[in-house]
Amino acid sequence: MKIILLGTGDAPGTPIIGCDCRTCRDARNGGKSNRTRFSVLVESNEGKVLIDTSPDMRQQMLRKGVRHIDAVIWTHGHYDHYTGFGEFHRVQSHVDVYGITETLDYILDYVSFLKPRRHDVQPGEPFEIIGLEFTVFEVNHPPVEKAIGVIIRDGDKKVVISGDTDNNLPEESLELIMEPDLFIVDAIIPDDVGFHVKKHMDAKEAMELAENIKAKKVAMTHLSHYYKPHDEASATYPLGYDGMEFTF
Repeated sequence: MKIILLGTGDAPGTPIIGCDCRTCRDARNGGKSNRTRFSVLVESNEGKVLIDTSPDMRQQMLRKGVRHIDAVIWTHGHYDHYTGFGEFHRVQSHVDVYGITETLDYILDYVSFLKPRRHDVQPGEPFEIIGLEFTVFEVNHPPVEKAIGVIIRDGDKKVVISGDTDNNLPEESLELIMEPDLFIVDAIIPDDVGFHVKKHMDAKEAMELAENIKAKKVAMTHLSHYYKPHDEASATYPLGYDGMEFTF
């Protein structure tokens, strides 16, 4: 199993249009601060699955040489997590898409022209794609009524993707995500910027959650330009970056 962080940015990405902060300048100059919107690629010997379809999906797939996707799992219906699905136009149709009912009801109205094949899944109930076991779990991302994270298992290896969430996860979800080999966690801002984004975790909250669930390795994602340039900030935080790969 291979996990690739295709996009590690928050909703506007980095650099932000019109911003000239140090991090956005680093991004424009080709540094790892350059972050496209959130998407994760999961690979096995049997195929490839996308977790969310970033607005930057076309660029991400071309960069990694991805020619075909076997399935998509959507975590929720915010535009930065699904609108790139339209880039399958004249590339792929009838893509298998997975998610909870509320998310699929919302997104499929937008992408119906691609005739995706719908698969409704339930939190806590495993399902198999490309020879891997996937399980979704509930998270808290107001004002979205229901949002999910994703667990991926390959034998005794376990990867948890938090999805967009604050730190108020249900107890049932905390039990499901315990002791991952890799925890890919929403950490939109550092904890020293003087404000808080209520529907996400900051870096301190993300690391506290990682410690609580006994994660062996952590990669922060959904990162904003409020972090210092990547090479500086990664000395303090385990930041992910676009194109980062993990092999199990």
